[in-house]
Amino acid sequence: MKIKVNSKKVVKGDTFIALGKGHNYIDEAISNGASKVVCEYGSYDVETLVVPNTHEYLCNYLKENYYDKIKDLKLIGITGTNGKTTTCYLLYQALNNSNIRCAYIGTIGFYMDSKVRDLNNTTPDIYELYEMLLECVEYGYTHVVMEVSSIALSLNRVETLKFDIAVFTNLTIDHLDFHKTMEDYALAKQKLFKMLKTDGMAFINNDSDYKNYFMFDKYLTYGFTKSDYTINSYSLNMSGTSFKVNGNSYHMSLIGRHNLYNMCVVIAILDYLNVNSDISILHHPKGRMDLINYQDNLIVVDYAHTPDAVLNVINTVKEIDHNHIYILIGCGGNRDKSKRSVMADIATKYCTKAIFTSDNPRREKPEDILEDMVRDIKQNNYEIAQNRKEAIRKGIQMLEKNDILLVLGKGHEIYQIIGDVKYPFDDKEIILDIIRS
Repeated sequence: MKIKVNSKKVVKGDTFIALGKGHNYIDEAISNGASKVVCEYGSYDVETLVVPNTHEYLCNYLKENYYDKIKDLKLIGITGTNGKTTTCYLLYQALNNSNIRCAYIGTIGFYMDSKVRDLNNTTPDIYELYEMLLECVEYGYTHVVMEVSSIALSLNRVETLKFDIAVFTNLTIDHLDFHKTMEDYALAKQKLFKMLKTDGMAFINNDSDYKNYFMFDKYLTYGFTKSDYTINSYSLNMSGTSFKVNGNSYHMSLIGRHNLYNMCVVIAILDYLNVNSDISILHHPKGRMDLINYQDNLIVVDYAHTPDAVLNVINTVKEIDHNHIYILIGCGGNRDKSKRSVMADIATKYCTKAIFTSDNPRREKPEDILEDMVRDIKQNNYEIAQNRKEAIRKGIQMLEKNDILLVLGKGHEIYQIIGDVKYPFDDKEIILDIIRS
């Protein structure tokens, strides 16, 4: 594309569109060869177009010049507090396994057959999305499954796109630092369902109290409640989960009630698309219920970082034969503070013992985050170990026989953010190193 929003990527002849703080880099863009600047204020030595809103200008420009090139892609958007990544990744695998060329865009990166690159946000901004969608077309992909976050919808990151399928997984406490109320949170996610094509289809979790926010003209439901796709029964063990949907028997390598929702909607979408795919060979993405066997014990690494997700993981492992369940968890800095004490309460209430530690403290003091977590706790079955590596070591040392250790919050992440710096840190690799030593 001959437009750029990153001054460092500008080459001779490009038009530079200054978004927000991008106005501070206009001179750099011109120095790198920009022949035109689109901005909200200022005057420059090259052709300058001043507009009221550069993001709106960018969206309109992309739609007018590039939408025709991507309009035939089948876009599948998945939104919800929990389950977006796993559901997307399962569907991405299932379609590719059936010789349908499908790309994935979301929390764990941009995938075409294999990982292409990491992404800074679950849902990138519209410019980067168009770049990726054009790349998909160039390489012959026909379908794209993507996570669509509530923040992305609020900030118009997917503006101008139209979706063939939209999925609502669930809505639980998260991002209230941004949305303020659960209704605002639901209304933000609702925007995705207003971006469906006229012949598009919505898939709604029928067990959610918020389902009515997403039920418009055309939709199919799924869940344990009687639905278009009803989960009738299930049983799980260390090798996976056997279950029935609408009376049909299935087996998956994933474990847990929450993963039944994820797989059920995958089954529903495959059915809607008239695609036959073997779901028994699908596997979870990195950092989602990653299981590590250690002596006679089990260690689980998962991205769970909301109260609902933490409870889901605990309830899942409770269905496996065990003695004690230990949990290691922290909360991210500069994020929703309202969930901190709730998560800590769940950890101490439903586990034998909890270790509270640092997650990604960012620009907050780790000790302040931990104080928020323990302030209202009524149980005393916990200890604080601020250093995450030492906390993991303590958790492993607690294991005796047939015990389970949950290491939650970071999952697939291979870094820890302290201040504004990302330091290398991979929960699973740390665990394996400690076990080996």
